[in-house]
Amino acid sequence: MIRGILFDIDGTLIDSVDLHAECWQAAFKHFGYEIPFSAIRSQIGKGGDQLMPVFLPKEDLKSKGEDIQKYRKALYLREYLPKVKPFPEVPQLFKVIRDHGQQMALASSASDEELEMYKRLIPMEDYVRAATTADDADKSKPHPDIFEAAIKKLGLPPNELIVVGDSPYDAIAARKANVETVGVLCGGFPEKVLEEAGCIAIYQDPSDLRKNYEQSPLAGFPKSA
Repeated sequence: MIRGILFDIDGTLIDSVDLHAECWQAAFKHFGYEIPFSAIRSQIGKGGDQLMPVFLPKEDLKSKGEDIQKYRKALYLREYLPKVKPFPEVPQLFKVIRDHGQQMALASSASDEELEMYKRLIPMEDYVRAATTADDADKSKPHPDIFEAAIKKLGLPPNELIVVGDSPYDAIAARKANVETVGVLCGGFPEKVLEEAGCIAIYQDPSDLRKNYEQSPLAGFPKSA
């Protein structure tokens, strides 16, 4: 049976995808790059190490990448993080999972500062057993590092886990870590994109997943070991 759930955070538990995209756009503009919001938004779900190469030439990435990352992080913490709100009924979903005897981990490449803010936004101390940050992975999604780190911290085999995420990068990374993914649409990615990336079921948001939990893969059985 499914014994553990690995949650992505941004776009899955909290409404932050547009804010991340706006922040990246502002950071790129500060360094002289005019990049459309829609193009950046389509890449949210990746960490900066995977997002910046989509938009910057290799030479610029080498000479400016680290400075852009530092500027973006400071800007996000200062101007955008205070605007973040959780999606409805996240604690209620966590309670349902706990009542089913399942364990939870947060599998995100957020910074330590972001994670602490998210913990203040969402009551999770009684529910979440483990959490990852950017420090736990060499490469961000769609590489599997974050999920592999979360799996290790939770101490359960991949075939007894399910990922919940909002982006195709979650599903791709989870598949590389041998874990199935349930998708949510609240991060803004189209249902077809999530299906093509490998999501085995898709819900509107955490509230929808809570209401349909008993019929969802989270309450069911995993693939064979």
